[in-house]
Formats: sequence, structure tokens, C-alpha cells
Amino acid sequence: MTASQYFYSGKFGIERETLRVDIQNRLAQTPHPFGNDEHITRDFCENQIELVTPVCHSIDEAVHALAELDKRAREELAKNGESIWLYSNPPHFDSEDDIPIADFTGDHSSKRAYREVLEQKYGKKLMLFSGIHFNFSFAEEFLRELNTNNADLHTFKNELYLRLYKQLMLHSWLLVLLTAASPYYDASLDKDGKSGIIMSEYSSLRNSKRGYWNKFLPVLDHRSLKTFTGSIKKHIVTGSLYSASELYLPVRLKPRGINSLENLAANGVDHIELRMFDLNPSAPLGIDERDLEFAHLLILYLLSQPDFDFTPELQEKAVRDHKNAALLEPDIELPERGEAIIEAMEEYFSGNENAGGILEYEKQKLAGQKVCNSVVNNIYE
Repeated sequence: MTASQYFYSGKFGIERETLRVDIQNRLAQTPHPFGNDEHITRDFCENQIELVTPVCHSIDEAVHALAELDKRAREELAKNGESIWLYSNPPHFDSEDDIPIADFTGDHSSKRAYREVLEQKYGKKLMLFSGIHFNFSFAEEFLRELNTNNADLHTFKNELYLRLYKQLMLHSWLLVLLTAASPYYDASLDKDGKSGIIMSEYSSLRNSKRGYWNKFLPVLDHRSLKTFTGSIKKHIVTGSLYSASELYLPVRLKPRGINSLENLAANGVDHIELRMFDLNPSAPLGIDERDLEFAHLLILYLLSQPDFDFTPELQEKAVRDHKNAALLEPDIELPERGEAIIEAMEEYFSGNENAGGILEYEKQKLAGQKVCNSVVNNIYE
């Protein structure tokens, strides 16, 4: 493990999507009460609340910022008798008429046009899935220390984040396995007019094959940031994707400022975004801080791993493993692979007592899953 004083430093941000519900736990039909607030907004639909923390210097600071935004949102919603639905899967709804597209106007009207395209392409029910996005960037001082060959820092930074992106895509299944929290859903998600709680075959519906995925596997070229953005652009030009925002993969590279493909290509990577976290209904804010701490440790660990060629076959495997991890009974090899990774991380972070506690917490989750899978297998043998 590196001895750099900047090793654990960086910038952190949390985005939390939830739904607004009325006193009967039905989707709120009132206009979004926060206007153009940059920290309390919505994503796809009008009855959604998305909290976006400012950039913070620790996970603890980001969680406290999320708590402040959560408090503000709840106080405002309470004025209309509304509250926050803290589950990734939506409550009962009658039809897609209960899901108004986010009413962006004026300078933001293009956002509404994009969402209307999504409505035609995917339907509106998928828009109701909610979760947590975790954003991270390394400290500039740390990047300079890593750049031992004194290469152009801009180029070095892009190459480093692209290498990390590939590793995180290949290991996204592990974060799903550890944070999936949405096995139950209302039957209205299957068919209008139906009701009743269903126990699905998935531990996370939004990360499963029923979640928000493209209708094809967008194979990308990861040799450089130029080829990476170029391969996304090719999917847009051919009409496979409406824009880069329609690239529904669990990890994203993002630029500073306006989140556009043009900005990313021109100005490079600013931070990386992990998009697979379910809302945890047992955590007051929808996320257990220990899970974010683990994600940070995983990022640091994967940064130490060798680069590799992210072939189309490996890209397909990464998505297949991700969806497999979202099953209530994933392949037994996944928890075993997860344990092996965490054990390697324990060695890598040896001497860090706090990291040891986080890793043990996640390791116990996998041990519990292995026991459950073993019991199920014995029953059916």
C-alpha cells in the first residue's frame, strides 16, 4: 500500500434519487416544489426528488451534507402532506399516467425533450427505479505523485481514470452483491391495474435484467479517452443512442462542469461515478456510510491492479456478472470471488484499523449469502 499522505484524500459526492409520495403512499401528483435548486432537483419524472450534495472532502462530510438536504426536502414536502419513499422499487401506481415527465422548461427544455425520447423508447415505469450514485476524484497532489515519469498531467489523468473505469466495470458486480436491497415490488410494475407485493427472483430489480439497460450492449473502445468518447459518439451517430446520457452502464467517467460527451472529450475526466447502489430502507438516509467507505477502498485497491485489454467479450462478461449479482440466488462463485477480493484488500490495507473494520463488515455479508445459498441448494438437491 502506498505511503502517500494523499492516498485516502479526494473529493466525494452523493446523488440520491427517491420518489415523492402522498399520505396514502401513492406517487405525489403535485408539481415539483424546488424549482431549479441545483441540490434538490429531480431526474426523470416530476414526482421524483434527487438530492445532490456539493463536492466534499470526505465521505463523512458528504453524508452530513446529504442529511442536511434530506432534512430540507422532508420539511418542504411535509407542507403538502408528502414524504419520501425510501425504497428503490416504486409504490403502487395505476398506470403510466401517474408518472409525469420532469417538467424542465426554458434553458432546460432540452432535458424534457430527451426524457420524451426515453418515454417512447423504454416506457415510463423504468423511470421510477431509484438509487444512489457515488462520485469520487483523486486529490491532485496524489495524481502528481503517481505521475513519476512526468508525463503530461492531463493525459496521465485521463489514462488513469480510464484504467480505473475498466477495473470498476469488471468488478461492479461486487458492489451489487453487497448493497442490493430491493427484492420486493408492487404488482403494478408488471401490469396496470394489478396490486399486491411480489417477492421477485432478484435482490435488486434495478440492477437486474429488468432494470434500466440499453436494448443492446454498447461495446466501447477503451484504448484512450479519444477512442472511448469516439466509440460512444459512433453509437449516437448511428442512432443507437440518443445521447451519451443514454449509455446505461453502472460506471461513468464525467468531466468537470457540464456533463456532456463534448466536454469530456475536450477537457478530460474530472471524476468517476458509481451508479449501482440500491436505496437501503434500513438506513435513515438510504445509504450506509460503510458501503460508501468500502467503495472508496475498492477504488484505491483496483488502482493498484494491472491494466488489461477490455475486449468486447470482457465487456459482455462484466454486464452479465452485474446482472447475475442482482439475483436473489446468484451463482455461488460470485460470493466466493467476492471473499477472495476482500481478503486481498485486507492484506493491501493491513495496518489500517478503520479499513479492516469496513472490510470485515462487508465480508460478513458475503458469508451470510454463502450460507443462504448452501441451504437453498441442499433443499433442492
